[in-house]
Amino acid sequence: MNITATPHSWDESGALFESRGLPLSSYQNLYDETYDVHSGSLTVTGPLDLDATEPYGTGFVIDGDLEVTGAILNVDDGCPALVVLGDLTAGAIYLGGDAKLLVRGTVRVGAFVGHMTDKLVMIGGDLHAGVTVLSAGFFPDEITGALTGPVLAPPYALAELDRDDLATPPAAEILLPALLRTDQDEDDGCFDAPGVHGARLLAHLESGRPVLR
Repeated sequence: MNITATPHSWDESGALFESRGLPLSSYQNLYDETYDVHSGSLTVTGPLDLDATEPYGTGFVIDGDLEVTGAILNVDDGCPALVVLGDLTAGAIYLGGDAKLLVRGTVRVGAFVGHMTDKLVMIGGDLHAGVTVLSAGFFPDEITGALTGPVLAPPYALAELDRDDLATPPAAEILLPALLRTDQDEDDGCFDAPGVHGARLLAHLESGRPVLR
């Protein structure tokens, strides 16, 4: 998948972030290198696999809104950063590698899944998700606005979020039965969102299949 973009030096990227009102506290933790900037809003048809992209620089900057009709996927380490200076809409977001996702505005997705630590994820507006699934030490660094939709996460992640706007129903009330962990399942690695089979959830998102009841 190719994004039409213009390479920007770190100084040029920083000036753009400042002019668009992206807080310094978010982008100061990005790599001090070149970024590929797409001018204006962008629509991507199908999934956006961050692991398969080959930017000239360290990451993509969308200077506007980004709409992805499929899922935004990251399962490997070393993927480029994705910075959206407007709103982000996608079928789903799955972050399982070394993701760096900064969104100045609001995120709207069918499912938001974060697995493992060592990520930088900051949302300047609301997170509206059909379901948010957090596992193995993952939680967003910041969600400035509201977090709407059910959250499936272990107790330590809920405590780290420290929010009073969370709905935390059982996974069986939210996800399709095929995505639920059963007593017959073999060990699912370190995926510890309660009641959720992480590998099957990822497979559904990768193939564009629904995950919600």
